[in-house]
Amino acid sequence: MDNFVIFADSTCDLGKDLREKYNIDYVAMNYILDEKEYRASLDWESHSPKEFYDFMREGNRIRTTQVPAAEYETKFKKVLEDGKDILYISCSSALSGSINIAKTVANKLEEEYKDRKIICIDSLISSLGQGYLAIKASLLRSEGKTIDEVADYIVKNRLKVNQIGYVSTLSYLKRAGRVTASSAFFGNLFGVKPILISDKIGQNYAVKKVKGTKNVRHEAALMIKEIAVDPENQTLYISHADDIQEAQKLRDEILSMVKFKDCYINFITTIVGASVGPGCVAAYIVGKEVTIEGRE
Repeated sequence: MDNFVIFADSTCDLGKDLREKYNIDYVAMNYILDEKEYRASLDWESHSPKEFYDFMREGNRIRTTQVPAAEYETKFKKVLEDGKDILYISCSSALSGSINIAKTVANKLEEEYKDRKIICIDSLISSLGQGYLAIKASLLRSEGKTIDEVADYIVKNRLKVNQIGYVSTLSYLKRAGRVTASSAFFGNLFGVKPILISDKIGQNYAVKKVKGTKNVRHEAALMIKEIAVDPENQTLYISHADDIQEAQKLRDEILSMVKFKDCYINFITTIVGASVGPGCVAAYIVGKEVTIEGRE
């Protein structure tokens, strides 16, 4: 039953290979680099990863936008006119207000296309955690599940998708308003690296602070080992902000402790990358349900 289309957005970090394999579409946000606005393509259509992250390494800030209403309308209308329904799995609402725009557009379009259905789900995560949920939705669709059955499953199981990540420096998170100026200063001064999870309300939360890259990598792998559920039958997803070597080292560290069916590594693309900065690495797995709610 392929009677509904699955959408994610520019924060899902799914490569073209997986989007084509699982028939997943996406709506694009935009980013502003050097005062010019670009479409946040998952395929790096405007800048290469090196160009994008080098711009940040040189001390420049990249701003981002939500998905424009016109983008939703254009992409959604085409699907509705083809006689299909829409399941949209958005970036965490704690990180982007895009889902609110999507719901407004959906309400408008459902008035126009009364026989069609648009379901918007807050993934409560981003990057390949969000991407995984879109893939799972696709697999359920291929099994013949209805759009309501798929949506119900995703909502009930989204907090079982765990993020364990770390950054090369706190400076970019400080600029994006993710940490205080003082914690960023002392963290960088003493080489402290926070381990970032996506908490139960979908915000990035520094659950631990570890000194040194080797130590934070080891600690991240230990956390994966602790929370993973049935790893032999799932894919380990790792995203990185232009640091494939660190992503591979994290993969090897994790696989030395716990066996996964396979591993998929891809870039952290422009929207998430603009906040976390070059050098960030994150792993995503299905595991114990996230119960932590981060507090300042």
